[in-house]
Amino acid sequence: MTEPVSEEDASASLRRMPDGRRVVVKVGSKSLVAANDRFSTLARQIAELRKEKRSVVVVSSGAIALGRQRLGFAKRPQEMGQLQACAAVGQALLMRAWEEAFSPYQVPVAQLLLTHADLADRERYLNARAAIDALFDLAAVPIINENDTVSVDEIKFGDNDQLAAMVATLAGADLLVLLTDVEGLLDHEKKRVAIVEDVTTALTYVTESTSDVGTGGMGSKVEAARRATRRGIPCIVADARDPEILTRVMRGDDVGTLFVPQGAKLASRKHWIAYTLRPRGTLIVDDGAKTALLVGGRSLLPAGVLGVRGDFAPGDAIVLVDPSGKEIARGLARYATRDVARLAGVATKEIAGVLGYHGGDEIVHRDDLVIT
Repeated sequence: MTEPVSEEDASASLRRMPDGRRVVVKVGSKSLVAANDRFSTLARQIAELRKEKRSVVVVSSGAIALGRQRLGFAKRPQEMGQLQACAAVGQALLMRAWEEAFSPYQVPVAQLLLTHADLADRERYLNARAAIDALFDLAAVPIINENDTVSVDEIKFGDNDQLAAMVATLAGADLLVLLTDVEGLLDHEKKRVAIVEDVTTALTYVTESTSDVGTGGMGSKVEAARRATRRGIPCIVADARDPEILTRVMRGDDVGTLFVPQGAKLASRKHWIAYTLRPRGTLIVDDGAKTALLVGGRSLLPAGVLGVRGDFAPGDAIVLVDPSGKEIARGLARYATRDVARLAGVATKEIAGVLGYHGGDEIVHRDDLVIT
């Protein structure tokens, strides 16, 4: 159920949130450049949270927006090379702004630029997590952004809401705060939705963003909240224009929209498979295999495969869909595209005879499978 609730009920639910020892705060380009004091306002609040023994990661957009201003673009460029140039110029300006904002509180800041490839590679993922832990130990605030100068796909398709959800899992956060330029998710009557327990229903309230400053919108934030809550991390979408917003969130005030985790949380590795890796292909499975996966918790065997799409290698992420095309799961393939196509509908005892080798009975093992 997802609906506006009374202030009393909302406050009661907010007070049930985890204590928030590790917090990821994401702020978008539009929110940062909307006011000259936005950096200092956020830095002051984060410095106060640190006094309460909380560790904070900031996922900060703004490099392209600041670079665009410095280079004299009236609108966000469309050409990829110009976007990369804006990012290159703007990233230095962005870090300078954060450095100056935290300077009065003697809080060191650290720049971490990540690409999707950094998080998709398990070893590099773990290295990034170790770096964040080390920065926490040294009392620094990590400032994380996508490396837009080289991340062509991220500039074209990605946004920092999704990065923030990934970082929340990466950092072992127990709260994700997405700051935007509205008071939270609004319903069809433009009233703030205090609590969301069903993300699917929440999506019906989403309208498209018309901003040319950033790439995200409320739909992106709802999707980021869905990813975070699958890991068991509460997420709040709140108003960056409120100069005390982080203080109020951590106090448990009825502000913003709280997305509440539901059901069993995914283990870190399975969350990584489902929400960090980019699928390289799709398998169509029959109804029997669908039931075995969803009800029986079984692995996907060759006999249940109806068709194959894409180009993937062993170890790549793939999507599993039912005969109607509805996604039911994601997982890691144990065979490449061509071999899976040859094995479709085949009994496991026939694998070696068909391929000339045996790479395992399963196309996707249940340990590498996440029901979506």
